[in-house]
Amino acid sequence: MKGQNKEKLRALSPDSSSNPFDVLTEEVVLKILDYLDNDEYPSARKSFSLTCKTFYFIESGHRKTIKPLSAELLPRTLHRYPFVSHLDLSLCPCVDDSTLNMISSTWKATLHSINLSRSRFFTNVGLSSLFVNCSGLVEVDLSNGTELTDLAASAIAEAKNLERLRLARCKLITDMGIGCIAVGCRKLRLLCLKWCLRVGDLGVELIALKCKGIRSLDLSYLPITEKCVKSVLQLQHLEDLVLEGCHCIDDDGLSTLEQSCKSLKNVTHTGLSSLTNGAQQLQQLILAYGSVVSLKLPKVTSDVAKCLHTFSKLQSIKLDGCLITSSGIKALASLHASIKELSFSKCLGVTDEGLSFLVQSHKELRKLDITCCRKIKYMSIDSITNSCTSLTSLRMESCSLVPKEAFILIGARCSCLEELDATDNEIDDEGLKSISRCSKLSILKLGICSNISDEGLANVGSYCSMLTELDLYRSMAISDAGIAAVADGCPALEMINIAYNGKVTDNSLISLSKCLMLKALEIRGCPGVSSIGLSAIAVGCKQLTVLDIKKCFNINDNGMLPLAQFSQNLKQINLSYCSVTDVGLVALASLNRLQNMTILHLAGLTPNGLAAALLACRGLTKVKLHASFKPLLPQSFLKYMEARGCVFHWRDKAFQVSVSPNLNKSLMDQKC
Repeated sequence: MKGQNKEKLRALSPDSSSNPFDVLTEEVVLKILDYLDNDEYPSARKSFSLTCKTFYFIESGHRKTIKPLSAELLPRTLHRYPFVSHLDLSLCPCVDDSTLNMISSTWKATLHSINLSRSRFFTNVGLSSLFVNCSGLVEVDLSNGTELTDLAASAIAEAKNLERLRLARCKLITDMGIGCIAVGCRKLRLLCLKWCLRVGDLGVELIALKCKGIRSLDLSYLPITEKCVKSVLQLQHLEDLVLEGCHCIDDDGLSTLEQSCKSLKNVTHTGLSSLTNGAQQLQQLILAYGSVVSLKLPKVTSDVAKCLHTFSKLQSIKLDGCLITSSGIKALASLHASIKELSFSKCLGVTDEGLSFLVQSHKELRKLDITCCRKIKYMSIDSITNSCTSLTSLRMESCSLVPKEAFILIGARCSCLEELDATDNEIDDEGLKSISRCSKLSILKLGICSNISDEGLANVGSYCSMLTELDLYRSMAISDAGIAAVADGCPALEMINIAYNGKVTDNSLISLSKCLMLKALEIRGCPGVSSIGLSAIAVGCKQLTVLDIKKCFNINDNGMLPLAQFSQNLKQINLSYCSVTDVGLVALASLNRLQNMTILHLAGLTPNGLAAALLACRGLTKVKLHASFKPLLPQSFLKYMEARGCVFHWRDKAFQVSVSPNLNKSLMDQKC
């Protein structure tokens, strides 16, 4: 096969004239391309291939993964890259049968995986062509195929070598279609049927009967009962089973686990008490509010916790949203397994006494989530930091009774910390100074922390050079000096949120323009920033993909023009309440990767300008608009945009100038 590929590559290459790169062998060039095949250098491969004709043709044969921005680019892509094995069409909302026919005829010998999770307009005819011709397909994602029926499922059954299949939200596929897949795709190892609402016990039993090699099975929100559970648990290789939202399965249904499925590693369900005698390889248990059947909170008692004593390989326990009893905490503390991760996010009943007792028994803990555990105080943090010195992640948003002194302990004792969420807490500059000792820190969230200032941020900038994500949402004392310290000391920064900070000005954005890896910037509600600062970001941060400038009233068309010229990777933007007009919006149409726009309350926007801009943005998949525009836009235009794959979200939201800082605490209370 390699010899055939080289011959095909030579056929593509022109006669090379002398050039300085001829001294490099093909093997050396391929090594360079391997290095450039990295998300950190999204445009490097293109630049490299344009260096000379030799590099151009070698790169065409080297590339195996393609993610086109539009289905319209596929014809050129098919000719340019003959050896593609992984095709991601998640940015192509319009993929019809003719496109699938073209793909299957060109890459029939090389294609191994295809992602159609965001694509529409193809039918069972196109799928049949794809699966019949591309016999080497092992992975297919057809999630969100809400119009796919059992005819599509019968086409999928032609993929005899398929190993991984995702059909989430394919709501028209029934047991009959799943039966076809079960018979035809015997090699399946992963199957996701989440939200396939017409698939019941029969379809699941057929999968269990015919696909013996299944290792991962997601049956979330299916109308199944305990009738099919026993068949599923006969699968000898099953490691990951998700039953979230399966309302008809209770503890009696899960009792079949007692004698079955010894290889099971992951279970997600509210019914737990019957797990005692089965699933000896269980590694992760999720008993969270996401899988609650009724409005009654799941209760973690000593009886429930004792069910876990036989699982010696258990590493992760997530009890988010549960009611934790004191006896339940003590029973969890007595587990013999080496627990690495515990999550008590939004749990009621977590106290200083219980949490302190628990962490003393699990000193190898690496990740702990105590978000909105409002009863814990200094004692808990003292015990956590004293017992779990190897902690890498601590999430403690809205632990409002923890005093500022406790944060000094975190930095002094947990030097391995990589993530800290201290949102809505009493942390101050002394606490930040201590935490800055954690040199491996990469994620730091300090939103709604009114006690921190530029002084504390200066320490973070000086000692946390590996920081990639920083959240300073509504931390009102922060100004340009603090942002400058972070920008100077954290060159790897990829995401920063400085929304609703009145002291932030263009100087902050000019400082952040030095962060060449910046991908997400949120500056909504910062009245001190203008188009000058945004222009600096556009020129310096060419990797920017997400931008939120909502309520930045001083940003106008002058800020859009540099974005259009330099921010070619921008995918998502929120322009609401800005001073942008038709001119600025039309300018953004040159951004080929732009997919998601929120455009509410732009005073200078007209229906004609809006229509022109949206027509020119060919990659759009989602647009939020004020409902007042709906009757002003022609129905033919809206239908055309929807046929092109763009979904409109209409909002009838009254004009809002600002949100009072006094609302911070009430907003957080609602969140918890």
